[in-house]
Amino acid sequence: MKRFAKTLTLVFVVALASRARAQVVDKKTLTLDGALRVIGAAKAEAKRLNAPGGVIAVVDDGGNLMAVERLDGTFAAGAHISIGKARTAVMFKKPTKFFEDVIKNGRTAMVSLEDFTPLQGGIPIMWEGQIVGGVGVSGAASAQQDEELAMAGANVFKSMSANPEMPAGPVTYFDKDKVAAAFAKGAVLFDGSDKYMVHTSRREGPGMGEVHVKDADIIYVLDGAATFVTGGTLVEPKTVATDEIRGKEIAGGEARQLTRGDVIIVPAGTPHWFKQVTAPFLYYVVKAR
Repeated sequence: MKRFAKTLTLVFVVALASRARAQVVDKKTLTLDGALRVIGAAKAEAKRLNAPGGVIAVVDDGGNLMAVERLDGTFAAGAHISIGKARTAVMFKKPTKFFEDVIKNGRTAMVSLEDFTPLQGGIPIMWEGQIVGGVGVSGAASAQQDEELAMAGANVFKSMSANPEMPAGPVTYFDKDKVAAAFAKGAVLFDGSDKYMVHTSRREGPGMGEVHVKDADIIYVLDGAATFVTGGTLVEPKTVATDEIRGKEIAGGEARQLTRGDVIIVPAGTPHWFKQVTAPFLYYVVKAR
C-alpha cells in the first residue's frame, strides 16, 4: 500500500510539472543591439530616399523605450510623436496607419484613448511570429515616408526569421596563380549569378562611360593609376545589354585620382568613366546587386 501511495504521488508530481510546462511559452525579446539595428536600417533607408529628417524610436513589446535617434533637421516634437507611434503599434499589434484610416472613416471616438498616437509611421517588429517591439518614425518628408522608414527598420530581421536554417553556400578559393592569370587578361574571377560577381579587371587605356542599372561596383585598386569620373551625364548613351548603358564619355561629374590601395564604391545607376589610365591598371571589382 505504501509503495502504491509513493507511486501515485510521483505520478501526481510529474503531472503537475507537465501542466506547468504547458502553461509557459518561450518569449522572444528584442535586445538593445537589435533595437540599434532597427534604427540603422531606418537611417539607411532615409539616406537612400534623401529624407529631409526624421526621429526613429524603438520600444520593446511592453511599449518601453529602448532607443531613439533624431536626424538633423527634424522638428523638436518629432521624438515625442515617434515614440507614441512605436508604442501604439506594439500595444495594439497593428501598424498605426490602420487606426488613422479607421478614424478618417468616422470612428473618431478612438482619439479619446490614452497613450494612443494614431498617425501613420508606427510598425510592429516581428520575430518568428511574435511581436518583440515596435518602431515609430516622425518628421520625414511625408506620412508615407515616415511609414517607409519604419518598415525598413522593422524588416531588418525579416530575412533572418524567414529561413534561419538556410544552409551556407560553398566556399570558393582561387590560388595566387589563378588570380595572376585572370589579371593578365582581365576576367570574371567569380560569377555569383544574380547576387554578386568578382572581376579581376585590367585596363591599358581609358574606357567608355558606363551605367549599371542594377549593379553597384565596389572597386579596389591593386596597381597603376587612373582618373575616374563619377556622376554627370553620359554622352551619346546606348543600351548595350540588359540594364547596361554605355556612352562616349561623361559630361560633368566628379573626377578622382585612383592609385594602388584605393577603394571606391559606385552605387547602381551612377554614371562612371575611366577617363585616363596609366597602364597597366589592375583592380578588383565586386558587382553587388
